[in-house]
Amino acid sequence: MDIQAIKSVIESGNAIMGIEMGSTRIKAVLIDENHNPIAQGSHGWENRFENGVWTYHLDDVWAGLQDAYNNLKKDVEEKYGVKLTKLQSMGFSAMMHGYLPFDKEGNQLAEFRTWRNTITEESATELTKLFNFNIPQRWSIAHLYQAVLNGEEHLHKIDFLTTLEGYVHWKLTGEKVIGIGEAAGMFPIDSTKNCYDEKMVADFDAKIADKGYSWKLLDILPKILIAGESAGALTKDGALLLDPTGELQAGIPLCPPEGDAGTGMVATNSVAAKTGNISAGTSIFGMIVLDKALSDVYTEIDMVTTPTGKPVAMVHCNTCTSDLDAFVKLFAEVLTKSGVEVNKPKLYDMLYEEALKGDADCNGIISFNYYSGEPVTDTAEGRPLLMRMPDTKFSLANFMRAQLYGTMATLRLGMNILFDKENVKIEKLLGHGGLFKTPVVGQKLMAGALNTPVAVMETAGEGGAWGIALLAAYMSKKAENETLEDYLEKKVFADYKASVIEPEKEDVDGFNKYIEKYESAVAVEKSAIANLK
Repeated sequence: MDIQAIKSVIESGNAIMGIEMGSTRIKAVLIDENHNPIAQGSHGWENRFENGVWTYHLDDVWAGLQDAYNNLKKDVEEKYGVKLTKLQSMGFSAMMHGYLPFDKEGNQLAEFRTWRNTITEESATELTKLFNFNIPQRWSIAHLYQAVLNGEEHLHKIDFLTTLEGYVHWKLTGEKVIGIGEAAGMFPIDSTKNCYDEKMVADFDAKIADKGYSWKLLDILPKILIAGESAGALTKDGALLLDPTGELQAGIPLCPPEGDAGTGMVATNSVAAKTGNISAGTSIFGMIVLDKALSDVYTEIDMVTTPTGKPVAMVHCNTCTSDLDAFVKLFAEVLTKSGVEVNKPKLYDMLYEEALKGDADCNGIISFNYYSGEPVTDTAEGRPLLMRMPDTKFSLANFMRAQLYGTMATLRLGMNILFDKENVKIEKLLGHGGLFKTPVVGQKLMAGALNTPVAVMETAGEGGAWGIALLAAYMSKKAENETLEDYLEKKVFADYKASVIEPEKEDVDGFNKYIEKYESAVAVEKSAIANLK
């Protein structure tokens, strides 16, 4: 599309917007009628660690959303010379799960407890046994029941429990709803009926019946919606919340709010059975759409769904690039103090590319990138840790390769269950997120780490903001009875080319040596957690 055509799409109100609230960045993306990104805006933010809880303040949520949207407006005006005032549709996504409870007046009852917290082990263990279904610590139900076990007083006042994008959607539309993919991170889903699992709901209500709460579980959970369904429209108050200038018009239809796992699946065209993707940014997770149920319950594997309710096996690891980013910042600081002007993207590319020159097994360097606990390795807290033997070849190349391997190690341990124990077959995995922005490097090393071809599309860096924009487009533009799978395959990705890298024997063998040392060193990480306070 040329500039004049894009300008016409924007002025006529036919552009579509997606906004995702990620862990370190809120990103807004505007797409045209061919689903191509035409403008974007962003806002950087960080979580806070307060009173032993990883959290974000809701004031920061709105300040960040307004700034990201305002930057999108500026980008539109600078590129096309028009104001952004109306849209065909829009959608909101965010980091999955967590705990946001409210009372009947809409007052927040407890701090937002994010996915990063590992403070619900007792609750998650009890619920996993009760349901015979893995309940990860970050899920909303684990946080809710942990609050029950803790005897928290706010539970008597609770009227609505939601996640971050569910909260934003509620404030913008007045609708207490959630997409099924995100709902699957709140409470287990029955994929045959696309609803919360009725038996497990009854079991939970029975378990807390003696507590004297005025509510039952379904009274406080958001209503589940499926991709393609209408999730309400932007109200006048909602429009002013997002755009305090008053230029954004009310009445814009919204699609169901979805978590970053669901939007990542959409952004990589990985919503059909036997497809899979890897999202690699602040956290890392691999998702495979199943064609049959797993044979057992695994605490390392989360069972969630696609945005249309298909069952998905998910390996979720809390930390991916945070420690690597910290070292890049350190190198940037050294360069700056040496009088060198630092271009961050070029520095990342240079350091990533240097990793390919390292020994395939990193010559014995091991990196634990844990900023928080990792359920896959049964660690309750995080202690970033770099280990090596005295005779290790401690070169920049080996150091960087170990840093990149560290981002993938816990994912590999979880994926071993699906590949080895459950014999799950998949032709390739689609990669997206910051780890794959530098061409080839993350893709090549990930292929070796998982011994599976890894594909990356041109949109690898667009991620969830583009994914939720696609879900908004599907809602407003789909033909009657058109499935999400068909819409993506034929109308979005038909002309997209993916670069595929096959695993190389040297990389596979090198990572196998690395992960063997890594597993044996988990005891050292646990000792650091126990002794470094």
